[in-house]
Amino acid sequence: MITSLHPILANAAVYAITNATTEGKITCIALVLLSLFSWTIIISKVRQLLIATKATKKFMAAYVSTRDPLDIKKRGEDFDGSPAYALYERGAEEVLYHLKNNPVEMKGTVAVAGSGEGNTDHLARSLTTKITTSSYEAVKVVLEEAASAQAMSLEKGMIVLSTAVAGGPFIGLLGTVWGVMSTFAGIAEKQSASLTAMAPGVAAALVATVTGLLVAIPAMFGYNFMVTTIRHITQELDGFATRYANQIEHAYVDNRDIEDKIAGALKRHESSAPTQF
Repeated sequence: MITSLHPILANAAVYAITNATTEGKITCIALVLLSLFSWTIIISKVRQLLIATKATKKFMAAYVSTRDPLDIKKRGEDFDGSPAYALYERGAEEVLYHLKNNPVEMKGTVAVAGSGEGNTDHLARSLTTKITTSSYEAVKVVLEEAASAQAMSLEKGMIVLSTAVAGGPFIGLLGTVWGVMSTFAGIAEKQSASLTAMAPGVAAALVATVTGLLVAIPAMFGYNFMVTTIRHITQELDGFATRYANQIEHAYVDNRDIEDKIAGALKRHESSAPTQF
């Protein structure tokens, strides 16, 4: 890598590294390791964000094409890599669980085939099985947990980049100060303050600062780009979670007035009571 630089820069880098003290070399090695970690995070995170953005666009296009909030789950479609789809799947699984284990049978409704492609109100009126409001609260909790989990997944590893941005120059500065201190200590011992005596030590000390900046600058650009992208995805995810919860409530939650529920319960009780002769 050094030989690919301009000859003057290459010669200066080789000269500085060759004359670096043990402390300076340790500092540079630590910075190189930090750079490797940060570049690994940058490459993997950019790939993750690109996949998430592309998969989310496909999922949202499929989601808005139907009025049934569970239609994608029923069709078995998969949008791997999309945070919105991961949230959708968790919510759909929870709704289907309550529809199976805690159902509310709706009287006086007629199921209509293909209602998932029509009007949401039509779908809500045609469903013969719904869930209670308490079950819906459990669904909302699951959606909140899923949104938090996806946000944490997107932000995973960003601490390495922030450390490289904030810590890289300081680590390099530490190596530089240490090298300059060693240089002046050596000059004091030799009792010679000539430029020839100072140049190797100062050049070797400054290479630590250069290395720190080379670590921090790419990490800074990568961090700013990814933080902006992650913020956009998480805001979009929060908006989708709210919309999804509202559609589930409208279509699958028993929202009848308490009087209707009491009247329905009384009718069921009367119909099940034994006939008196």
